Amino acid sequence: MSGPRDHGGGLDAAVAQYGGSRNNWLDLSTGINPVPYPLTALPADAWTALPDAGATDWLIAAARAFWQVPEQAVIVPAPGASALIARLPSLVPGLPVQIAGPTYNEHAAAFRAAGNVVQDGPAPVRVDVHPNNPDGRLAPETTSAARLHVIDESFCDTMPGASLISRTAQDSTVVLKSFGKFWGLAGLRLGFAIATPATLTGPTGSLAEMLGPWPVSGPALAIGAAALADIEWAAATRARLTDDAARLDQMMTAKGAALVGGTALFRLYAVDNAAAWQARLARGHVWSRIFPYSHTWLRLGLPHPDRWDQLRAAL
Repeated sequence: MSGPRDHGGGLDAAVAQYGGSRNNWLDLSTGINPVPYPLTALPADAWTALPDAGATDWLIAAARAFWQVPEQAVIVPAPGASALIARLPSLVPGLPVQIAGPTYNEHAAAFRAAGNVVQDGPAPVRVDVHPNNPDGRLAPETTSAARLHVIDESFCDTMPGASLISRTAQDSTVVLKSFGKFWGLAGLRLGFAIATPATLTGPTGSLAEMLGPWPVSGPALAIGAAALADIEWAAATRARLTDDAARLDQMMTAKGAALVGGTALFRLYAVDNAAAWQARLARGHVWSRIFPYSHTWLRLGLPHPDRWDQLRAAL
């Protein structure tokens, strides 16, 4: 059995090593919006009743409008994009998979766990993280000839003009969307697979069937639908994130880091010694992300508007 995969987070271990309490740490190890969508009171039955079809339909309609989903595509909500990633191999059992790295490691892990061979070169199945985590590169504009092309747009809501959602009108392309990143509500666990019905059906059934009944909780259905319908909040949030990303770049490059890439939710820098930078920031109770495959890459999420001084002091 394989061990845990490399991810951001791990704040408890940092607290244990460097002291303090979780409340006084600034966790920049993930790419989650630090100013989440404001929650309002939910009706009592969102908590007490099984989610009904109406609530699911409301969420799907809001998602279709927000992402401008082609009418040929269906939208399958799930308890987080990771739940979808884990089940996608069932659509193409045994087929080799092309995943260009470095990238988000759950895709390769899910296919390998299912017995698919993962390779760098062309294959019947292809996965692109768009924009890529951790460097922000965009997937090629050319249409893939793969039998199944997975496009993970978990970080694309900061740049909707780059979305490849239009490709879901044709069979073979599935776009994944994550609610937790842009809306800052990762604990809600909400994600979406968008593709034609044929694309989301494998030898053992459809992706929706694999998820079972009531895959998304009542609170997640209600909060997700309201947030996806709030276009003004999304526009204001994109503007703030863009400004804050530029501010972070200025702060980091002034200290000798070089920008490699990223998105408006996280930034990737090249430094002389990533582990040493992480340790220095940790002594100021700021947690960052480094990578086992690079000694020079350091990734930072954005601070909450009230916490910039803590980052500046740690640097």
